[in-house]
Formats: sequence, structure tokens, C-alpha cells
Amino acid sequence: MRMVIVVMGVSGSGKSTLARALADAWGWDFQEGDELHPPANIEKMQAGTALDDDDRWPWLERVAAWIAAELDRSRDGVVTCSALKRRYRDRLRRVGAEVRFVRIELPPAELERRLQLRRHFMPASLLDSQLRALEIPDAAENVLVVAGEDTTEEIVAAIGCWLEQGDAAG
Repeated sequence: MRMVIVVMGVSGSGKSTLARALADAWGWDFQEGDELHPPANIEKMQAGTALDDDDRWPWLERVAAWIAAELDRSRDGVVTCSALKRRYRDRLRRVGAEVRFVRIELPPAELERRLQLRRHFMPASLLDSQLRALEIPDAAENVLVVAGEDTTEEIVAAIGCWLEQGDAAG
């Protein structure tokens, strides 16, 4: 069975690094979710204004379309997406049962430190708005939570084990 993994978390958590590592390690397709933002969203964030639901829905539809295209082509893939709210994750899940989520968790101080060090259209000043918007997945969502402090290699291995256990149980 083909699948797409959505690597989720707030800005600065390491979504892109982990997703690229997964795609490289497993030979899967990779999509940087930030590249799917409409230009108006990027301009808004660059100006230091947090996105709201109306801004995020068109972007989520683009992420969902990428996932659907991967599955339609019988391709495995990894995509980054903050997926801050359950209804956003539910929208992506509706693409198909083959969608899995991995959430990177880090303390706010480390997120802030990372955001201060990088060049990105999402300024560190918007971190608090993302943390406030984040709806932590509950057990019913079956989201793997990984510690962002672990090495990328350790996280990739943990995800592999999680998927194998899920396939064995399912």
C-alpha cells in the first residue's frame, strides 16, 4: 500500500529537515509545504501578520491536492505542513486512508532559538500565534509524536518502526 506522511509541527520544529531525510532514506517523493502557499500568504507572514483560517484553507487544499496526486500515481511521498488544527488534519486525512502524520515536538525556547537563526519568510515573532493555534493531536488521531531534540537518523528509524507496527497491527 502506498502512503504519504505529513510531517507536522510549528515553524522551526524541523519539518523540512526531517521530511527530506525521510524522502532520501526511503526513496520517496518530497514536497515542501511552504512552496504551496499562495503569494499573499507569504507576503502576510513576511509582514509579521499571522495567517487565519481563511488564509490557510487554500494552502491546505494545495497540500491535499499534492497528496491526492501522489496516491493517484501510486507513489509514496512526504510533505511538510504545520497542520496546526484538527480540522486541517481531518481535511488532509479525507484524501485517503494512506495519509499518516508525524508531529515534531520541541520546547518553545528551542523553537524560538531556531527561528532566530534561520532565513525564512516566517518571522520568529509569529511563533506565539502558531503555538496558540496548535491543537495537540489526541490518541484517536494516531499521530506519531517525535522529540525534535533527537537526531534525524533516530527519528527516521522511529518512524520506520511505527509504520511497521501499524502495518502488522492493521
